[in-house]
Amino acid sequence: MSSKHHVPPTDIDQLEELISRPTEPVIATMLHLSGDLIVLGAGGKIGPSLARMAKRASDQAETARRVIAVSRFSDSASRKRLEEFGVETVQADLLDADQLNSLPDAENILYLAGHKFGVTDNPSLTWAMNSYLPGTVMQRYRESRVVAYSTGCVYGLSDLVRGGAVETDPLNPTDEYSMSCVGRERIIEYYSRTNSTPTSILRLNYAVEPRYGVLVDIAKMVLAEQPIDVTMGHCNVIWQGDANAMALSSLANVSSPPFVVNVVGPELLSVRGIAESFGRLFGKEVRFVGTESSVCLLTNGQRCHEIFGYPQVPVQTLIQWTADWLFRGEPTHNKPTGFQVLDGRY
Repeated sequence: MSSKHHVPPTDIDQLEELISRPTEPVIATMLHLSGDLIVLGAGGKIGPSLARMAKRASDQAETARRVIAVSRFSDSASRKRLEEFGVETVQADLLDADQLNSLPDAENILYLAGHKFGVTDNPSLTWAMNSYLPGTVMQRYRESRVVAYSTGCVYGLSDLVRGGAVETDPLNPTDEYSMSCVGRERIIEYYSRTNSTPTSILRLNYAVEPRYGVLVDIAKMVLAEQPIDVTMGHCNVIWQGDANAMALSSLANVSSPPFVVNVVGPELLSVRGIAESFGRLFGKEVRFVGTESSVCLLTNGQRCHEIFGYPQVPVQTLIQWTADWLFRGEPTHNKPTGFQVLDGRY
């Protein structure tokens, strides 16, 4: 990877260019892929950069392809930015059957829609978004290739000594959110098998960039001199740009029944160690509370790295970028991940 990748982004334009920069495998995938591409649920934290990467890779591959971002687009600014980059946008509520059925046809579907935060206050919406909606989408796009985002939460907590859950492990949901996510996977698998829809299920755990993610959560607490709870003492992270590249590349791996892979970084990271790194970068003393649990929400990325290669941006670089971004007072999404939650109450 060239050294310019390791220069920290200094503003939102540079950051978004970096997150959406296509890798050679993504360009190769777009070159050999037929048909248009739709990103469903494109208005969140992942969708805009994923749609832009798909458009950039298609352009670099000189492949004529519509890239269409579908969302409620409560933030009109993100919709306008996507359109400026040549991504078409459609405003739609996917839970409305008429609106879903009126969406354009496309051979390739990236399914990002889901609901996590607020599950305690509104569990029925969580189940509708995570377990019901995937079935209607899989029926609407039964003739397409589907890449569907899931989460490492479906495994439940695993013993630290195991080094993280692998794809063949039994799923062990322990709360409403993770149960609804297992529901999503089962419904997607059912329709993949029933309609022979080639599908990938990506168990993502945890994507980060300087505006959002586990590293931002820890860095903000260190900067504010708040104590760091180390009960959930270990985690995985992966650069959002790498996760985007792996998701788009997985269009070449779709199958029926679904191809399932953990999308995750290679390191088993210590929350205490991350906090101490930020403490050194900020010149802050770090205080800790709690004791590291022997079980954590961890996944193993070996299969992911064998298929898609190692992430291009290493964790120490991500820590430095995040520290630089926050120290200069650049904006964040102000959406804590809840990574330290052990009981699923998000």
